[in-house]
Amino acid sequence: MTEKNVRRAAVSALRAWSKGHLYADSLVERQARRNHLSTPDRALLNSILLAVLRNRSLLDHWIGMLRKGKLDHETRDILRVGICQLLLLGIPDHAAVNETVNCARKPVRGLINAVLRRAVAARKTLFSESESLRASIRFSHPEWLCNRWTQQFGRAEMESLLAWNNEPAPVIIRLNTLASHPLDPAKEAQLISLGLEGYYQLAGPLPREWAESGQVYIQDPSTRNAVELLDPQPGETVLDACAAPGGKSSLVAAAMNNEGELLCTDSSEKRIPRLIENLARQQITNTTTEQFDWTEPAPQVWKSKFDRILLDVPCSNSGVMRRRVDARWRLKPEQLQGLPAIQRLILENALPCLKPGGRLVYSTCSLEPEENEDLILSFLKDFPEASLLESKQSIPFRDGFDGSYAALLSLEGSA
Repeated sequence: MTEKNVRRAAVSALRAWSKGHLYADSLVERQARRNHLSTPDRALLNSILLAVLRNRSLLDHWIGMLRKGKLDHETRDILRVGICQLLLLGIPDHAAVNETVNCARKPVRGLINAVLRRAVAARKTLFSESESLRASIRFSHPEWLCNRWTQQFGRAEMESLLAWNNEPAPVIIRLNTLASHPLDPAKEAQLISLGLEGYYQLAGPLPREWAESGQVYIQDPSTRNAVELLDPQPGETVLDACAAPGGKSSLVAAAMNNEGELLCTDSSEKRIPRLIENLARQQITNTTTEQFDWTEPAPQVWKSKFDRILLDVPCSNSGVMRRRVDARWRLKPEQLQGLPAIQRLILENALPCLKPGGRLVYSTCSLEPEENEDLILSFLKDFPEASLLESKQSIPFRDGFDGSYAALLSLEGSA
């Protein structure tokens, strides 16, 4: 495939994303399939699309400095793609300019060419000027979110969080202890130790055979907090209520050593096949899967059934914006009012399924108090039979991993 068509694919992906069709990672896969991209071309498309979304406000500011007047949506997206290559990705000027111009319609090629060449000439000025921009533009986050995090963390830490979100996320893998032929990290040069048992950063591409054989699973270490609090044991009956795609389920199964019963449910029927596939690939044998929406009361047969319950509830994703680069643009202030009501309902419906004396972990990948500690405190006031034993929170710029929250609750009575 020609580089011209990679740029065209990037513009098409941006247009589809702006209309709310798909998330960024899905758009990369769709464009790669449609255009029969080679592995290098797919990597280039991924780099361009994610860099544009990470730096959208900054790119628009630069476009406004280089060209006054209104632009149609497609022309703006083409300029975003071109300037991103020139100023942020380090692609050679001639390739970035020529290939981006060629992917545009003939009537606007002259405009695209002129603006991109101005960007080349003004590179140093654009960079030096950007240092004085307000944080929402310099780091390309919604203004309301910057204001919110300033109140929560202070200005310096707010900017540290924004800078963290704008760094490409490394690939981190967890070794699968249930694999029939587990990897020996001492023999694998591309594994970089993180100082956490079983977790490694990859120094290069993920070997396909590692993933396909189930020897490893791509997973940020912050996910272990919830499962460590849950502390599932072999032989127990455990529920992972919001399980897809199965990252935490696989950690639970490993802790249980494939012994006992692990029920994995998810509200989306479409996500169940991927959940089943991921569990099977990791040689997990103690699970059953079922579609169930936990905003509804649980079936009577599940009442007081489980020794331990994991609730990894739907959330704002504000702790994982480095990995889900378009989440910052999808999240709206009103969602932080609506989400806690859903999360609270899921927790209320799951609690009766816990055995007396059992343990329940409520977890999110959010940094927002309304979804985390405030929700738990409010819940405990209304459900005195539950008590908070412990909680853990991961703050990205402090802890070096994705943001997460986990609270361990117990239900009064003897198991």
